[in-house]
Amino acid sequence: MPSQMSKRRNPKPLSGAGAATIIRPRIAFGPACSLGPGKIDLLRAVADTGSISAGARALGLSYKRAWLLIDTLNRGFGRPVVERSVGGRGGGGARLTPLGAALVRHYAAIEAACQQAAAAELAALRAVVSKGR
Repeated sequence: MPSQMSKRRNPKPLSGAGAATIIRPRIAFGPACSLGPGKIDLLRAVADTGSISAGARALGLSYKRAWLLIDTLNRGFGRPVVERSVGGRGGGGARLTPLGAALVRHYAAIEAACQQAAAAELAALRAVVSKGR
């Protein structure tokens, strides 16, 4: 079964004039640390589900892949973006740290600003693409 991430990387052709054109930026904090749509989607899924494994499943990722992405962020920023709680009677869980929540919040603001700033160019690009059909 293809993952949500692979679906996003290999999207279906646009389905008409009303199809959304979105910008999903990648932000490099240096050569060893970057933040982009995949990692942000994972952080959002962990926040929504309260679990790394459930968040991974929601995105079609393996737990190992999800943990590697989170670990990459933890190491890149030098502190955790997700904190896990040990399982007990109700089972374990995970939640975003204040850093993880801030990354999601600021990334969303950057996405919105990029989308707004590029609105005219995106409309022009859609028009060019539509002419070829």
